[in-house]
Order: sequence, then structure tokens, then C-alpha cells
Amino acid sequence: RCHVLPFITSGTYTCTNGVLLDSRCDYSCASGYHLEGDCSRICICMEDGRWSGGDPVCVDLDPPKIRCPHSREKMAEPEKLTARVYWDPPLVKDSADGTITRVTLRGPEPGSHFPEGEHVIRYTAYDRAYNRASCKFIVKVQVRRCPTLKPPQHGYLTCTLAGDNYGATCEYHCDGGYERQGTPSRVCQSSRQWSGSPPICAPMKINVNVNSAAGLLDQFYEKQRLLIISAPDPSNRYYKMQISMLQQSTCGLDQRHVTIIELVGRPPQEVGRIREQQLSANIIIIEELRQFQRLTPSYFNMVLIDKQGIDRERYMEPVTPEEIFTFIDDYLLSNEELIQRQEQRDMC
Repeated sequence: RCHVLPFITSGTYTCTNGVLLDSRCDYSCASGYHLEGDCSRICICMEDGRWSGGDPVCVDLDPPKIRCPHSREKMAEPEKLTARVYWDPPLVKDSADGTITRVTLRGPEPGSHFPEGEHVIRYTAYDRAYNRASCKFIVKVQVRRCPTLKPPQHGYLTCTLAGDNYGATCEYHCDGGYERQGTPSRVCQSSRQWSGSPPICAPMKINVNVNSAAGLLDQFYEKQRLLIISAPDPSNRYYKMQISMLQQSTCGLDQRHVTIIELVGRPPQEVGRIREQQLSANIIIIEELRQFQRLTPSYFNMVLIDKQGIDRERYMEPVTPEEIFTFIDDYLLSNEELIQRQEQRDMC
């Protein structure tokens, strides 16, 4: 007799005649395992119980089986450039002992917000024998977009988000000296079309036939900055010098939404002017303007007023337009105007 053969892990053997001489034992492995070594052994010596060959082993060489979710496509949510995408974990099964030691994810987790475009999600599974298998699927996110809007002539646009995606809002603004006529803003709808129709920027109309200085100034509220110049007479040296410098810088004044109001003379010979329009027909308004802004008719003085009607800077002598522009650019511009100034920096 030969000694009884030891059992092998994840395998078995069958013998033709037990452990007697010339008995042959054939080895086999469980499903998912491969036999390495002698596939059969023969009892060749009864004296020392020796078998031919050596003990084989059953080795797990088969990778796990993994199946990923199906690829999916989703639209971005309104007012967003991303979409939240969910999926179930992949189905994983080991072909040998059924033990999966680790599953890794390469890509965002389920429930993440995905930006526009295609994203590859890859899973990899490992079994106890360090065999691995991978699968992948695609997450595609689309953003509903409207046609690109054009800014109005003599104006510009400020938009939320990307400026053309579903839910984005674009507001229309007009340059200095112009006022908006029509809808102030438009929204990109789910139909990929903009709501409403585009407004236009028309030259600002100033009504000088009002009954009070307050009625005159209200027309500029949140639209224009005012530079009010007061002088005792048209021949005043400071006045002539200041007007001459400003006349050469109308482009910079328009870019910064500045309207000049001139108040010249002493009562009862006062004259007022806004651009080409005269205020001389209503002396009361001129006197009220000087009183409101604390401007004396006795000598040259000038005040810069912001779009909210607040006195921001005073000048007792002529200043260059560059000094005025620097003060406005540094302290008075809104964020939208700052962006617009960067784009218009070389236009004058």
C-alpha cells in the first residue's frame, strides 16, 4: 500500500484502486480554479508508500465578473451648468470562492454634480487571489443653450452663469447719454429661445421744462453722474479753462456716464445749460440747483455727483479730465461698469 494522498485546497482526486499498487489518482479543481502540477499520480512502491510525481495545487486565475450600469445622458438643471447623476453599484461576482476583496471607483461618486460633456466612470474589482476585472460606462451631460445675444448699439449686456444656458438672465444696459427703451432683461427658456424682445438704447431726452430743481435731477437718478459747474460770468478765466478741457474729453465723459450742467452768471442774469439745452427760461431752477449743491455764484466752483444724487467731490479750481476720470474709476464705478471700462479702455 501507498500512504493516503493529502487533500488539496479547492480541489479533489479520484483513484482507480485506492492506495494499492498501480492505483492511479486523477486530480481536478473546483469551478474557477486551474490545476498546476501533475494531473495524476500512480502508486509505484509499496515498501515506502511512494507515489509518482508531486502534489498539485488549485490556483485561482480567473478574474471576477463585473457588470457596470448602462451609460446615461442627462440635461443640466435650470440655472445651472451641471446635472446631478445617480446610479446603482456595479454587479460583481467571483468565479472561484465568491470572495471580492475590493472594488474601486475611478471617477466621481454617484449623486455628484457633473459639468457639461462626457465623463468616463470606471470600476475595478479584485478577488482574494488579486485577479482583477474592470468595466466602464459614460455619463453625458448636456446644457440647453439659447442663441448668443448681441449687445444693443450704444449699450452692453450683463448675464448670469454662462450667459446662454437655460435659466440664465441677461440685463441690458445703455452707455452714458443713452437710455433703455424696452424690456430690461431676458431669460433663456427651456425651448432654447430667449423671452421677450431686445430693447434699444436711445439718446437720453432731458426735459428742461420742469418746475423745480428736484424734478430736473430726478431724470438722472441711477442713470447719469453729474458734473455741475458754476461761474460768476462766461468770461471767468477758470470757467473758460475748465470748459475747454472738458470739450476735448467728451468720449471719456460718455464712457463714465457723466452729464455736464453749466450755471453761469449772477442773479438776475443767470444762465443754465445742459448740453445744447438752455435753462435760462427758468431762473428759479438755476438758483435751486446752486442752493441744493451749495454752489456760490460769486466765484468758480464745481461739484461731482454720483448716480444716487450724492455729492462726491468738489473743486475750487479747474482740474484735468484725467483727474476726474481717475476719481470716478477708483471710487464710483459699479462692478458691471468696471468690466465695461476694461473693454472700452482704448476706444477714446
